Amino acid sequence: MYYRKFNDYLKEKYGGRIQKIAIDAGFTCPNRDGSKASGGCTFCNNESFSPYAMTKQTVKDQIEKSMEFYKNKFKNIKGFLAYFQAFTNTYAPVEKLREVYDQAMSYPEIIGMSIGTRPDCVPEEVLDLIASYTIEKPEIWIEYGLQTAHYKTLKKINRAHGVSEFVDAVLRTKKRSSIKICVHVILGLPEEDYDDMMETAKLIAALPIDGVKIHPLHIVKHTAMEKQYYRGEIKELDMKKYAKLAVDFLSYLPKDIIVHRITGEATEDELVAPYWCSPKYKMEVLKAIEEEFQKRERLEKLSLRVV
Repeated sequence: MYYRKFNDYLKEKYGGRIQKIAIDAGFTCPNRDGSKASGGCTFCNNESFSPYAMTKQTVKDQIEKSMEFYKNKFKNIKGFLAYFQAFTNTYAPVEKLREVYDQAMSYPEIIGMSIGTRPDCVPEEVLDLIASYTIEKPEIWIEYGLQTAHYKTLKKINRAHGVSEFVDAVLRTKKRSSIKICVHVILGLPEEDYDDMMETAKLIAALPIDGVKIHPLHIVKHTAMEKQYYRGEIKELDMKKYAKLAVDFLSYLPKDIIVHRITGEATEDELVAPYWCSPKYKMEVLKAIEEEFQKRERLEKLSLRVV
């Protein structure tokens, strides 16, 4: 094993499969509703990332239907992790957040939750609320969307926050040491070169981060990036180049960091480019990354022999 996989971490800790349940709790985002910006991130069509995005199902219905589905699909499930995925899942008054989180945490089969959010949407009272759940269910993660460590790129993709907000959020979160932090990163963003991407890895390595999600840039329909792509303003990544970038990126991170994701996909109905970011090519991408690790291991052993 060349990196610590999230599924393996959960299996070791809980003695079997822990299944994530993606939940859309009906939240929005500050760069969609006009409070920070409008239009959302240029890469974002949330429907392409979450099967429940924009759903009209209640949180309760989503959880119960998903648990029933996965219990029928897998015989060895030991529990579930509630994943608040769609949009910004701390962007609401504390009492509203408490109501939503309480619904998920009320199920004994759910061992914790993972909350996807932005680093500029975690005031102290929200972090205190999230930390309170770790008393009974210690598997509590906050997933911060960083995407890149470069302000110019963040501005270009309409993130409407900076790197300083990210660093501040991480340091304030880690004052509640019971909360684990996962960081989302996109490799291949417009106008970023190799050194830019590795600088993002170095920033993550310098902070108290527990996990990372690495995604290749993929263009999906109904986004600002789709228009940029068709105008020739965005170049798509090659699969083998991405494999090398991902391995290089991980080489800068601490060995104990947990990799929640090392590639990303969109459904074929939503995907514009590159072709290999559809679910049917996922195993090929993972194989390319594995082969890149193996190649480097062989070269390292060979260099040791020569010495």
